Amino acid sequence: MFPKLDPKKMQAMMKQMGISQNEIDATRVIIETPEKNIIINNPSVVKINMQGQDSFQISGDISEEEATEEDNSEEDIKTIIEKTGCSEPKAKKALEDADGDLAEAILSLS
Repeated sequence: MFPKLDPKKMQAMMKQMGISQNEIDATRVIIETPEKNIIINNPSVVKINMQGQDSFQISGDISEEEATEEDNSEEDIKTIIEKTGCSEPKAKKALEDADGDLAEAILSLS
C-alpha cells in the first residue's frame, strides 16, 4: 500500500489524521445472528477510533454454530412473564400460539 514506509511514520500519519488504535485483550468473540452464531477463538481485536467513530477489527480462529431456538424462546418467555405477569406455562402457550412472535404473544395475554 505504502512502499518503504516506516511504522513510526505510519503511526505519526495516523495520529495526524485523528486515527488511534488500541489492542483489546480478548479470549473469545461471539457474533449472534438470527440464523447462526459466529465464534472467534484466540482473537486479535483492535479498536480503531477515527474522528470519534469507533470500529473494531477482529481476526482469529473462526467457527460457526446454528442459533438455537431455545435460547431465544427462554428470553422471550421471561419477557412475556415480566410484561404480563402471567405464569410460565401460559407464557409458553401464548408464544407457541403466536408462532414465536413475541409482540403478538404479549398482546394476546394483555
